[in-house]
Amino acid sequence: MAIKPTWKPHTEHGELGSKQKRELPDTAFAFPKQRKEPLTDASHVRNALARFDQVRGISDEDRDLAFANIRKAAEYYGLNVEESDWRELGKRPHTPNPAHDSR
Repeated sequence: MAIKPTWKPHTEHGELGSKQKRELPDTAFAFPKQRKEPLTDASHVRNALARFDQVRGISDEDRDLAFANIRKAAEYYGLNVEESDWRELGKRPHTPNPAHDSR
């Protein structure tokens, strides 16, 4: 069964201070119940993908929803997410790492 994303675009963009983050609606987050990983612009979406496996204390159901939210936000901001399931994240880097190129 496909998870229905809850993410909706929000007008806050760029660097979010704690006050701005507190004022965001739950629908602006990848993990809405926990209010983790705001998805307010393309940079935040890339960050949420890169840090996905670092979010602790989250059930698989919450991860399913978060990944659906990230994919919806990525599509909105014109980003390509190659993974079709969150379990594929972390198997290879999402962005080039120059440190790995020197090996």
